[in-house]
Formats: sequence, C-alpha cells, structure tokens
Amino acid sequence: MAIPVVYNFRSVKARWTSAIVAVLGIAGTVGVFIAMLSLARGFKATLVASGSSDNAIIMRAGATSEMMSGIPLENVKILQDAPGVARGAEGPLVTSEVVVVAPFPLAATGTDANVQVRGVSANVLTIRNNIKLAQGRMFQPGLSELVVGKNANTTYADLTVGNTVDFGGGHWQVVGVFDAGGSAFDSEVWCDARVLDDVYKRPTNIFQSATVHLSSANAFEQFKDAVTADRRLNVDVSREIDYYSKQSTRMTQLITILGGLVAFVMAIGAVFGALNTMYSAVAERGREIATMRALGFGGAAVVFSFLIEALLISFVGGVLGSVAVLPLNGLTTGAMNWQTFSHLAFAFKITPGLLLAGVVFALLMGLLGGLPPAMRAAWRPVAIALREL
Repeated sequence: MAIPVVYNFRSVKARWTSAIVAVLGIAGTVGVFIAMLSLARGFKATLVASGSSDNAIIMRAGATSEMMSGIPLENVKILQDAPGVARGAEGPLVTSEVVVVAPFPLAATGTDANVQVRGVSANVLTIRNNIKLAQGRMFQPGLSELVVGKNANTTYADLTVGNTVDFGGGHWQVVGVFDAGGSAFDSEVWCDARVLDDVYKRPTNIFQSATVHLSSANAFEQFKDAVTADRRLNVDVSREIDYYSKQSTRMTQLITILGGLVAFVMAIGAVFGALNTMYSAVAERGREIATMRALGFGGAAVVFSFLIEALLISFVGGVLGSVAVLPLNGLTTGAMNWQTFSHLAFAFKITPGLLLAGVVFALLMGLLGGLPPAMRAAWRPVAIALREL
C-alpha cells in the first residue's frame, strides 16, 4: 500500500523554512554546474565554428598548431596544383598564412592582452566565404593595413576603423571590420602576410600554414592522398573543422575539470543540507510514521514517500538553478587560448541538454540526501515508536 503523494506536498509546505534552505543550496550548485559546462561548450563552439568542411589546413608534419609550423613558398606552389583544389577567377583558392601574437589594450581596463594577428592572402574572404566585411573595406596587398574581427573591434581600445596602431615595429591603419559568425576569427586581426613578415623581419618565403578551399567537401580525401604521397612535401593535412576542434580540447577539458571540482564541493554541502532537512522531518514526524506503520503501510512505502519528498525539494532546486543561470546564455567573456597564447572571446552556450543535466544532477543530490533518512524512518521498530508517543 502506497502513501498518497499529496501527503509529501503537505509535509514540505509545513516545513517550508528548512525546505527553502535545501532548495537554495541545490539551486546554487546546479547554477554553477551549468555555468561551467556552458562556458566549456561556448569555448569549443567558438573554435569549431572557425573551421569549414570545405577547407583543408596544411602544416608542417608533426606540428600541433600553426605557431609550431613552417611551410616554404615552394610547398605552397605545389599545393596550388594538387587535385581537389577549387579555382576562382584569379587562380587556385589557397591562402598562405603567418601568425604572430601582439599586445593590445583592453577597452574595459586599459591593460594589454595578447591578440592573434594573422597574415593572410588577399583572396582569404573567397576561401573562408562565411566571413563577411561588416564595416569599411578589405586591406590592400602590400600596404600596412588591418581588418579586425568584430569581437576584437569591441574588446580592444584602438581597433576601430580609421585608427592607427603600432605593433611589431610597424605603423598600421585599421580599414575594416569583419564578421566571422562568432568563430575564433572574430578575435583576430588580419593583414597582408608578406607585410607582416617584413615588419617582423621574418623570411618572406616561409609561412606557418596554408588553407585550401576544396572543390567540394568530398574532395578532401583525394587532396590529402595526393599531398601526402608527394615526396617533395613533408606536411600534415587536416580538415579545417577537425583542426579547430582539436585546438579546443585542452581548454575545454580544463574548464570542465575545474567546474566539476567546484560543483562537487558545492554538491557535498547541498547533500548535507538535504540530509539535515530530511533527518529533521524524520525526527519531527516520528508519531506520523509510527501511526502509518501501525495502519499497515510497509517499510518500502515509507522509504518511497520520503524519497518523493527529497526529490520534490531537489527538483524545485534544480529548476530554480537552471532558470537563474539562463541570462548567461550568449553573454560574451574571454580567456587565454593556451594553444595560441592569445586572448579569445567566446560566449556562454546553454543548451536544453545542459539544463536537463542540471535537473538530473539536482535529483541525484536529492536522492543522496533523502535515502539515509528514509531508510532510518522505515527501519525504526513500530513498537518502540508507538511507546514514545
């Protein structure tokens, strides 16, 4: 025989002060849990969005990132003639690129942060065709001109159209702002690769990577096979989307681990809060429990009833924590990308799956906090409980 669920609702209402404490503890834990996971997801989504399945990135064999790579101009010319490379009106759609990190002052604080400056070919917007100019114009090849991502434009003090900035020993003019759709490129500054090499006194025939626009996504294997089989080349070929997905792994794992540790410590406190609430309920309801047992309600029914009560409290806490953290969705923040040692702007990404995980996490805390008191109530001998009435 089961105890009516309405009894649990009335019990929570009667002990609302202790229930609120447990609810708030669980809500805070769930909020932190979802916030940290959404931070990790936002970081990963930003980097993954930088890649395209229609593009391939080529780096020196064994290089784990562009900063560690180097490709001579002769290799770039060989890549241009490889099968699977798309062609435009001006020839093969290949951009040879160099990357440096330069300090720029943050608009909010005035302190310097590392910004990734990417030297690209003039046809880069044709190759990365999901990136559009939002203000101004594209830089002119051979001139010390910059186009900046929309996040760089708003995050840093001097990166606005018409301004001039100094870095690397050069004097640069900002001529445009581009929109990369929320990808990592939005935090970058672009210029002519040869001009960047010249300013930094680097060899003008050495690039760190080359990005190829393929004739179709299905042409990747044909292109990769041809490039890796060419003995003149010592390079690794990856889909651009796969490369940026790997770049996100380290930081995503770090955020997830740190967030998990914080949530775990908070969860311990929340579970003890639930334990305290439920043990108090057991102590206060000894007469009720004994009476129900005497009327024929079994130990399993008592355990189930107390678990329902604990899960009800934790469910309310889980929903409250999920709702409280929703305003963070889409909020832009920034962190160091340890793969490139540059500042990367990205947004919290709260998904329905994360909200569901938060509620499940709350129910788990409720189960852990409600089971011991429920078992104590069920195992208490009826005769002893009745004698204490």
